[in-house]
Amino acid sequence: TARKAVVFFEVEILDAKTKDKLCFLDKVGKILPSFSLYWYPARQSIRLDPKGKSLKDEDVLQHLPVGTTATFYFRDLGAQISWVTVFLTEYAGPLLIYLMFYFRVPFIYVPKYDFTTSKHWVVHLACMCHSFHYVKRLLETLFVHRFSHGTMPLRNIFKNCTYYWGFAAWMAYYINHPLYTPPTYGEQQIRLALTVFLFCQIGNFSIHIALRNLRPPGSKTRKIPYPTKNPFTWIFLLVSCPNYTYELGSWLGFTLMTQCLPVAAFTLVGFIQMTVWAKGKHRSYLKEFRDYPTLRSPILPFIL
Repeated sequence: TARKAVVFFEVEILDAKTKDKLCFLDKVGKILPSFSLYWYPARQSIRLDPKGKSLKDEDVLQHLPVGTTATFYFRDLGAQISWVTVFLTEYAGPLLIYLMFYFRVPFIYVPKYDFTTSKHWVVHLACMCHSFHYVKRLLETLFVHRFSHGTMPLRNIFKNCTYYWGFAAWMAYYINHPLYTPPTYGEQQIRLALTVFLFCQIGNFSIHIALRNLRPPGSKTRKIPYPTKNPFTWIFLLVSCPNYTYELGSWLGFTLMTQCLPVAAFTLVGFIQMTVWAKGKHRSYLKEFRDYPTLRSPILPFIL
């Protein structure tokens, strides 16, 4: 049998902003190499169009809409940081900050309240729930999540930490304040809120496990998530991103438990952001999979 001819490419790399020629690569095989002497691969974005999307690491030259003489555009993505580091930093901050207010360390409230404890049992319950939530997130980051992208821009960590840390301090200040007043309907309201919170935490964890099992270790494979034998995953029948649905439910439960305005504000802002993420993921599912279930909504069944 005749041997298949090897196709080589001539590749020209231009700066996406200035259109200056950065380099010329001769006799390139099917894989476009990481070419820059100055930037590590995660910092490089190679595109077919100056304002287009970045090519994926697994893209093959032979499958791209280019001839044997191809022009690509390079953009510096800026300093990068791993997603694991970002998540650990984002989640460790609220955990520690909240505990500082809970233990009433000096310089937060008036001196006579330093290292005192609240007389309301709901304050202690709220601390346990808040701590549980962020310890769960930290452990999931280390042992459950598999990231399709290894890094994100370093500048994002400052924005994300401001959001998480700032809201944690705002919530904790009022919940642990010596003048805090418990929920209006007392023990009944607190027990209902705790039930909602724990139910949604278990649901959120179940979804994360289901999503993890869709992606083999070290791969970037994307599949349609479907319900498993775990009843908490059955919401996949109606929602594309039930991890966000359960996350919203958890914070609604925490809002009901504490009856605290800053918690309600955090829940609202989080819901808006998660809706944006869920709609984006829902669109990508519909675009990538022709047989994607049409009954599903992004985050709220039949509504949103």
